[in-house]
Amino acid sequence: MTTGASNGPQAVSKAIIPAAGMGTRFLPATKSMPKEMLPIIDKPVLQFVVEEAVASGITDILIITARGKHAIENHFDDNPELEMFLTRSGKTDLLEHAHNLAPGCRLYYIRQNHPRGLGDAIRLARDHVGDAPFAVLLGDTVIDPAPSSPPGLRQLIDAYERIAAGVVAVHRVPTDWVPRYGIIDGEAQSADNPNLLRVRALVEKPAAADAPSDLAIAGRYILTPDIFDCIDEVDSDADSELQLTDALNVLARRRPFYALRWDARRYDIGNRIEYAKCFIDFALRRPDTADAVRDHLIQLQHLHRTPGS
Repeated sequence: MTTGASNGPQAVSKAIIPAAGMGTRFLPATKSMPKEMLPIIDKPVLQFVVEEAVASGITDILIITARGKHAIENHFDDNPELEMFLTRSGKTDLLEHAHNLAPGCRLYYIRQNHPRGLGDAIRLARDHVGDAPFAVLLGDTVIDPAPSSPPGLRQLIDAYERIAAGVVAVHRVPTDWVPRYGIIDGEAQSADNPNLLRVRALVEKPAAADAPSDLAIAGRYILTPDIFDCIDEVDSDADSELQLTDALNVLARRRPFYALRWDARRYDIGNRIEYAKCFIDFALRRPDTADAVRDHLIQLQHLHRTPGS
């Protein structure tokens, strides 16, 4: 473990955002638009992810893209023509939405040439992160912390700084959701902090009856550079993909690795229903949309209410 001058763990300042998936569950929209660019009202999913990273103290982000994902780079790039148009049109109040969308943070990009899985995507960041610990934020996952709680990633970084070991965010899921996700087998290490668990194993998309728990990986990780050697040691699965959960199992057998059951709501944008819920929930909290959307939902409720109900 690399340590800083204070003999504590080295600060987490770099993040990796895998955004190379094909998004087939959202066809036909994703035929021409990356799923990470699907809007939540007027902001792409990926911008929520980047904003979470920046708000958590990240200053360096590497985004893993793929063929057909140019919209991601274009979104975070400057657009002088648009900015000039807004200025000339007197719409200067919109300039903040068109310029410097990741303030105080450097953005880099690398392409995953073939869909070889999350483990392979993380491995592409090896030279970029060097010997520093780093965060991983899935590009199709929006994390909504509880009121007055820190951003989701910040909660993980705080845990890492206390335990000086890798940590993954987890949350409870309904039984019928278990086969969708990586599930952890873990044990709380302290009665004072039952939400921090030492990981014994991670199981990728188990049958509900075989799952060790209902705690699903929530799309956020703090990892140390030794994960790269672990990725090198695992074999591809039946789909020729390298699963990050397999590499984390290797890591957990060698040294302490933890899971944090955090105080946040996860929206898995790769799931149509979760995307719809996210869209509605965020619309209900915005001053410019809340009243109209709430009224519409109430009208729908009355419209579909059965006689005598």
